[in-house]
Amino acid sequence: MSDTRLSYLDPVVTSASLPQRLWLALRSLFVRPARLQIAALCYRVRDGRNEVLLVSSRSTGRWILPKGWPLLDRQSERTAEVEAFEEAGVIGRAERKPFARIRSTKGLDSGLRVPTDVLVYLLHAEAEAADYPERGERQLRWLPVDEAARLADEPEVARLLDRMSRDVTIWSQI
Repeated sequence: MSDTRLSYLDPVVTSASLPQRLWLALRSLFVRPARLQIAALCYRVRDGRNEVLLVSSRSTGRWILPKGWPLLDRQSERTAEVEAFEEAGVIGRAERKPFARIRSTKGLDSGLRVPTDVLVYLLHAEAEAADYPERGERQLRWLPVDEAARLADEPEVARLLDRMSRDVTIWSQI
């Protein structure tokens, strides 16, 4: 259980006026978490091979999972479906519960990199769209799971893919 008490450094506590403190407290209830992202671990079986999808990041070309900030009007697994479609044109259903929670970093437009927690949802790829929002902005690679683990730029994603490759229950459901 995390400690949700306010620190004396929090703006809610240090703001000068009561209305400002109330506004900051209320706003924090409705603003997306600043350091939580949702990822889709897209998988399929093609020609008898278990494959997963990696996409290149737009800024550095690193090989990553499709991911993004939570959508306030959607459940997390639906956000994973949206990210898979927007970044890679993948259409499928995400599991209701996250497969894993990993640590990652997010590069901001300012060049700053911030640590993020990422909820990773398994998404069985049922189809791929020819046209999607980020088409042409990223490279896509469907790879055998062990090869994807070697290519992934984030060590926690590589470990997650190693774990996935050994999880018989995932691959037996297809």
